[in-house]
Amino acid sequence: MNDLNSMVYPASTRLVGRDEDLAYIQSFFADSWVQGASLLLSGEAGVGKTTVLDAVARGAAHDGVRVLRAKGVQFEADIAYAGLNQLLVPLFDDFDVLDTVHRDALHVAVGIGTGPPPDRLLTSTAALLLLRLVSARTPLLLVIDDLPWLDRATNAVLGFVARRLVGSRIGFLAASREGSDSFFESSGLPEHRLKPLDEASSAELLALAHPDVAPAVRRRIASEARGNPLALMELPSALSAEQRTTLTAVPAVLPLSQRLQAIFTSRVATLSAAGRELLLIAALDGTGDMAAINAAAGRATDDDLALAERNRLVTVSADSRRLSFRHPLIGAAVVELATAAERRRAHQALADVLEGQPERRAWHLGEATVGPNEGVAALLEEAAHRRLRRGDALGAMAALARAAGLSPAKADESRRLAKAAYVGADSTGELEDASRLLADARLVHPTTGQQSLHAAAASAFLLINRDGDVYTAHRLLVGAIEAGDHGWDASDDALIEALHLLVLLCWYGGEPHLWQPLLTFVERLTPEPPELLWVTTQTFADPARTGAAALPRLEKLIATVGEEPTRVIRVGTASVFPDRLGDFRWATRQLAEQGRAGTAPVRRHLGALMHLGLDYFHLGRWDEADQFADEGLDLCENHDYRFFAWYFHYIKATVAAVRGDTETSDALCEEVIRWAAPRGAHGARFFAAQARALAALGGGDFQTAYQHACTLNPPGTVAPYLPIAMWGAMDMVEAAVRTGREAEAAAHATAMRASAMAELSPRLELLVLAGEAMTAPADESVALFERALSLPSSDRWPFDAARVRLFHGERLRRQRATTEAREQLTLALRSFQQLGAQPWVTRTAAELRASGQPAPAAARGRPAKLTAQELQIATLAATGLTNKQIAERLFLSHRTIGTHLYQIYPKLGITSRAALRDVLAELAAAPEDG
Repeated sequence: MNDLNSMVYPASTRLVGRDEDLAYIQSFFADSWVQGASLLLSGEAGVGKTTVLDAVARGAAHDGVRVLRAKGVQFEADIAYAGLNQLLVPLFDDFDVLDTVHRDALHVAVGIGTGPPPDRLLTSTAALLLLRLVSARTPLLLVIDDLPWLDRATNAVLGFVARRLVGSRIGFLAASREGSDSFFESSGLPEHRLKPLDEASSAELLALAHPDVAPAVRRRIASEARGNPLALMELPSALSAEQRTTLTAVPAVLPLSQRLQAIFTSRVATLSAAGRELLLIAALDGTGDMAAINAAAGRATDDDLALAERNRLVTVSADSRRLSFRHPLIGAAVVELATAAERRRAHQALADVLEGQPERRAWHLGEATVGPNEGVAALLEEAAHRRLRRGDALGAMAALARAAGLSPAKADESRRLAKAAYVGADSTGELEDASRLLADARLVHPTTGQQSLHAAAASAFLLINRDGDVYTAHRLLVGAIEAGDHGWDASDDALIEALHLLVLLCWYGGEPHLWQPLLTFVERLTPEPPELLWVTTQTFADPARTGAAALPRLEKLIATVGEEPTRVIRVGTASVFPDRLGDFRWATRQLAEQGRAGTAPVRRHLGALMHLGLDYFHLGRWDEADQFADEGLDLCENHDYRFFAWYFHYIKATVAAVRGDTETSDALCEEVIRWAAPRGAHGARFFAAQARALAALGGGDFQTAYQHACTLNPPGTVAPYLPIAMWGAMDMVEAAVRTGREAEAAAHATAMRASAMAELSPRLELLVLAGEAMTAPADESVALFERALSLPSSDRWPFDAARVRLFHGERLRRQRATTEAREQLTLALRSFQQLGAQPWVTRTAAELRASGQPAPAAARGRPAKLTAQELQIATLAATGLTNKQIAERLFLSHRTIGTHLYQIYPKLGITSRAALRDVLAELAAAPEDG
């Protein structure tokens, strides 16, 4: 039996019209098969969510369940872990049940310890462990009110905890306003919506709460309230004695939202000045901690608080001594009623008692300050830097904007606005805000607004996301870097950020000449370039030539990657082409999870999805790669990051290509090219060419594959400053071999060996050896194929390894090593089938049949359709005519006939002329699709 069952609700506290809701919640936590459960409660403002939570909490406490509560407050939403502090206050004395690492992390997170900020996963795990250990003694119910107003960090922890309660003695019940935005990741969690009261319940509630109001007036109020319990309870209080008894005296219009706001304001106004000050400080503080509130309020007495409680404005819990407003609108009304001077005094009072909490103190000082104040502006800027290091880009953006407003010097104001704009564009996904901040920076101080590196970087970023072209963005940023007064100081954050962005612009542009300014800039940095920036220029710009030398330093970066979002993505960028993304996949996956929970910057979330999509494609986990791409496209759409959609289209196009969905792959590639061309994003165009070459190879269209491969690589050259050329290098060799271009194939294999590809990763070495094997004499090719397939972890890349086995099996069969050929082809076929690479299954099955071994039934795909000319050539060849004879009849060269036949055989799933007659007969007998 669950510990949260049999909740009892005394008759005196029965909630009107909520019997079914309470019964549902009771049954939800009472079902014997639910051991540990989470439920989200939603509804419009004033519908009674808090009251239902209170009733559930009372029932749970009556049954011996320990209840822990937290409440989101608008003014505390920017303070990391403020909500977790509220929730865990009653358990502070229990922290010692945790091991040292988890205890210390939780101490720092909730503000009762000192040390570096713990990472989010560690904090979340510590909170979950604490709750589970405590619940072993006494079952727990976590009750969270106003979830959307909790700070982002707390939302992330609660989302983590709520999904890991099965098998525990912990219940989780959280309420949020319907339609409100929240950082809490609610997907997958059950939800119960509180609906407005029906007419009968509305009438009953009004009669119970306001028996002195005339029935006709009550009906009018019920009509205006529309079943909203808060309005039903509060609207009569705003009526005069006459209005309460006389329907005609009631105003004609009672707009619900406006009247409720007016009611809250009028009720707050009846308090003494000290009482209003107390509530104002409580509203601005947001934590509900009476110790801090009393310390800041000073002159308020217990009588002032008691009056606020009697007026149903606030409640103070008896156990935790935490103050909470009965409705968020009450706190908002308190703030609205106060004068600007009163609000500033309250913020100053809070700042005075928060000496040990620099971020919260800086924020309150910023709100308390009138006019320019460089000291406070500097504190806010430093607070913004701390928030950025924690991945709180939105909080950093807000702090920088406030710091700008307090800056005495126009140049500093412009600089901070530009920095806020850059953070907004680079991280948060708030491009409209970033654009506005950038415009303000230029307006405040045109020189700084135009010349600061943050302004230039923000401009470049906004430009490529607003239909501008990469070349213009590149030129703008290069010019700003060259003109900057940074002195090439490697510790200049703005300079280094600009250079990291320039790396991406060069890559997007896909032209070698774009890289030269960047490489020159990096060489000029003093005393030396930052390690991550230098490694990225070596492994991301032209890794086929410079990447191998940087690998030892890349490995050190990976070993210390940490969890800071920007660093995770930038180390990932440096790791893409050396195939090292898997070495810290845990960090990238964690970042993606944080992005889904709303606790990581949107741009970093996008970066994580890009890297995971590429990583999982090469691992052969194509369904997941496709899902990451879909998620990325949704993010691009929702946050107006249109520029990055091409990357996810490429991933989807590649997955479709290897699966044989050529139509989809080609459409996606066409979309990439059509989008990239007017924007100068030629890097995207090269990615599309690689996907198209792969699709053509799978379908046996080797001539088309060769054309696409040449877009990436001129035969005999691994294209410089085009890293994707390494991925398409083996495609070039295969396409050249199969179209009779032996010299070009050999030249390209030689170029692959001369490059640094083989030193970068085992996968790339596999491709290099395969290229050499395909172009080597028969007596050398077997040894080269065997070397390729014996590389450590070669099967880690199942699609590449299966392709090499197919090539090896083909060569062995032609050398009449039939048994060995069958072995390699069988292994290749099995891999292709497991991957779902149908075109390659068909090709491999044809080779197996040619070796005299029937392919499994599942591998016998229907022959592909031939073009009219291909069908004509195949028909003539099936009659026994030679290539020369066919060429004479069709007025073509015999080489052209040979090339066509080379492409026809894989399409039909055969390997020789001898099988043409039978397969053509099957084609003629097969019914048409449709």
